[in-house]
Amino acid sequence: MAAEAKYSIVREVGRGSYGVVYEAVANQTRSKVAVKRMHCNVPENVELALQEFWALQNVQKRHENVIQLEECVLQSGQVFQPISRHYRKSDHHLLLIETCLKGRRCMDPRAACFLWFVMEFCDGGNMNEYLLSRGPDAQLNNSFMQQLSGAVAFLHRNQIVHRDLKSDNILISHSPGGPVVKVADFGLSKVCQGKVNVNQHRFSSACGSNFYMAPEVWEGHYTAKADIFALGIIFWAMVERITFRDGDTQKELLGTYICQGKELIPVGEALLENPSMKLQIPLKNKKSIPDDLCRLLHDMLAFNPKERLDAFQLEVRIRRISYGKKRQRSGS
Repeated sequence: MAAEAKYSIVREVGRGSYGVVYEAVANQTRSKVAVKRMHCNVPENVELALQEFWALQNVQKRHENVIQLEECVLQSGQVFQPISRHYRKSDHHLLLIETCLKGRRCMDPRAACFLWFVMEFCDGGNMNEYLLSRGPDAQLNNSFMQQLSGAVAFLHRNQIVHRDLKSDNILISHSPGGPVVKVADFGLSKVCQGKVNVNQHRFSSACGSNFYMAPEVWEGHYTAKADIFALGIIFWAMVERITFRDGDTQKELLGTYICQGKELIPVGEALLENPSMKLQIPLKNKKSIPDDLCRLLHDMLAFNPKERLDAFQLEVRIRRISYGKKRQRSGS
């Protein structure tokens, strides 16, 4: 990439329909970075790439639990152009936006087009792999729940709704104080313009991953509270180690569901079919979840989004739960 003078690719660490992620080294500082290359060959890919760029650019302050974008470079053929809110939009950048708006490719079809995202490198993989490679740990779960609640509250304060929260889209970075979670993969996110209340701003395009989607997302009319439902699914699965196999990749994934015969039904879909259904929390072991955490999960997974916690209420409530906290020895 243009940034070849700045970065050296070390190895490929991930690949999907969106593109490829590499581990790289910043040549000047020798620090590790992650480089995501997104192929902008069709309008759908362009929209995913630009939505990720817009979301990460909208975060003007750093948050420890949100992945940090270092820079973004647009490649068109052999031409490389850094893009950010501080640069004047180049012709290639404007054509990329036009492609997204018109739903057809507006760039030169003969020139390869990519967006390169340079981000902080997370050495612990994703949260799904991290947790499933270890035994259950209530204190670790509590730490992850607090970190994720803070991250989502931060995003919502910045008018960003993620819309695809799941354990695969949460990365882990090791630190002296313990593992740090990083919310990543903002390709389906939306930035609400102006100082709007994200809990009242309505979206109409259903998106996300089935097992984490709130009932109202299945209907196509939802707000930022859909992110809280997804977090509820993640927290519940994390605490009880509930998993399912992805039909496409056969990977074991953390996620809760409703059993109907031999079929696994996403919780949101099941609630949409039967809004009065009482969720069985805990699912496996009655002693695995204390009452205050049970109530919290029920409040995160409420069928009616008006009765569901918002991110700011969750951030406060999560600090009060007894689950996973170190027991203090009483003085003699």
